[in-house]
Amino acid sequence: QVQLVESGGGLVQVGGSLRLSCVASGSIFAINAMGWFRQAPGKQRELVAAITNGGSTNYVDSVKGRFTISRDNAKNTAYLQMNSLKPEDTAVYYCNAHISRSRYSDGINYWGKGTLVTVSS
Repeated sequence: QVQLVESGGGLVQVGGSLRLSCVASGSIFAINAMGWFRQAPGKQRELVAAITNGGSTNYVDSVKGRFTISRDNAKNTAYLQMNSLKPEDTAVYYCNAHISRSRYSDGINYWGKGTLVTVSS
């Protein structure tokens, strides 16, 4: 079994900062890409940021310059540093990871249960 557990969400004022963490645990051979998605009420889930196991990153345009994704491979953990938060950043944030459970596996995507980020004005 593999689990992804997010933490770090909460209520913050406009312009504030939060740092989300996502820890992967269980039967893991390799973690390939990791990413953060978000889903606001009434909207589709969207990719916010992603990072490969080599450290290459990409971001949705709306968060570029404000959010930073990083990972600690030794700890099987990904982070999302969110600065200059806006009301439109309010959403449930989900961690996603492409994980191989053995050297013979191509890997599959796993999801965390999400953490709520609320930005108040």
